[in-house]
Amino acid sequence: MRPATRYAKSGNLRVAYQVSGTGAVDMVFAPGTISHLDLFWDVSAEKYEWYGTFCRLIRFDKRGTGLSDRSPHVATLEERTDDIRAVMDAAGSERAVLFGASEGANMACLFAAMHPERTRSLLLWGAQARWTRTDDYPWGMPAAEYQKVVDGLRDEWPSIEYLTGAGAGLGKDVDPKVLEWWLTFARASASPSAIVALEEMNMLIDTRSILSSIRVPTLVMNRTGDPVAHVGAARDLAAHIPRARFVEFPGETHQMEGPEAQRIRETIREFVTGTHAPVATNRFLTTVLFLDIVNSTQHATRLGDESWGALLNRFYAVVREELSRHQGEEIGTQGDGFLATFDGPARAIRCAGAVRDAARPLGLEVRSGIHCGECERMGDNIGGIAVHEAARVCGEAGAGEVLVSGTVRDLVAGSGLAFADRGLHTLKGIRGKSHLFAAT
Repeated sequence: MRPATRYAKSGNLRVAYQVSGTGAVDMVFAPGTISHLDLFWDVSAEKYEWYGTFCRLIRFDKRGTGLSDRSPHVATLEERTDDIRAVMDAAGSERAVLFGASEGANMACLFAAMHPERTRSLLLWGAQARWTRTDDYPWGMPAAEYQKVVDGLRDEWPSIEYLTGAGAGLGKDVDPKVLEWWLTFARASASPSAIVALEEMNMLIDTRSILSSIRVPTLVMNRTGDPVAHVGAARDLAAHIPRARFVEFPGETHQMEGPEAQRIRETIREFVTGTHAPVATNRFLTTVLFLDIVNSTQHATRLGDESWGALLNRFYAVVREELSRHQGEEIGTQGDGFLATFDGPARAIRCAGAVRDAARPLGLEVRSGIHCGECERMGDNIGGIAVHEAARVCGEAGAGEVLVSGTVRDLVAGSGLAFADRGLHTLKGIRGKSHLFAAT
């Protein structure tokens, strides 16, 4: 029987999910660009029941697709990662294997880096760290070519060319009956405008900078002739995740169904049921925000200690109110500065802008620095190079400026936030040049 569809609340939206199987290990499946829980079950019940013999399988439709709520805007990678957490909470899963397929692998990687305590292990199929080619990334389509594919979807969705090629990667030899099902599935999973928005978002994804922060056991799998995820890109992704294992399978399709399907299944079962102890680390990926009052010494001299202290307390109250609104966590104050962390960089940027605007009626100008990187828990405090880098970024910011690292800019792709290029900077104590951007 098809499992019941339930809904997890993520922000203001409801994310559809289904749970099947009775295995001792939870596994959360993060789908690719589009999905539809019911239609996938109709054709894959046997496969899902097989998974259910050794795990409790939790599947979901990303916001904007399948049975989930439609969003007023395309979901960012940050929001998609929030959806995983919301689904796990709703399904009563404290710790799970994350299985990310295709573009779903990017959100699974980000979740595993941010929440190692909730990630038992990480499985990736048909994955790339980014999906468009650049001067320093030789895989994927050039951006202009990718945009042509996306533009074609505006007038013809779904197209056979998209499903057999750059979209679903079914391959040229796909059975006509299978292709007909995929055409029906694609229409049910997303509207023409939705698929265009989703693919435009995929063009912007770049998770290369966070791969080294993944500390959980990881298995990366790819087909030799995958027409969507290049085997070289998948191998490169695995090489940048500490101690990740890479397994290559024959075939010229993006799908797990196909050549050596049984060996793929057994590889998955062996990995999922293997012994993976809870991650013994205090290190995790997070977004660090530094706030600093401009000309604070002059303010203190002009006002005197008592009045300046009272003004600082009013400023801190403003900061704490905005942290609560934007789901930030206060780490501490340092003189007239403020240190906070966030699960997502877009929230950090919006919080910094809100603090800046709220501080001006107090007669204060605030500058902000934001970086996303690996930190270490130290009781109620945090440490690590990412904290120092955020502080150095803040030091480069001008009055009223929200300055961010290139990593932050990459991770908020699709959020609607705009940036002005502030060029390359040498940050004290940070190796190499850092590319900085001002949120506008």
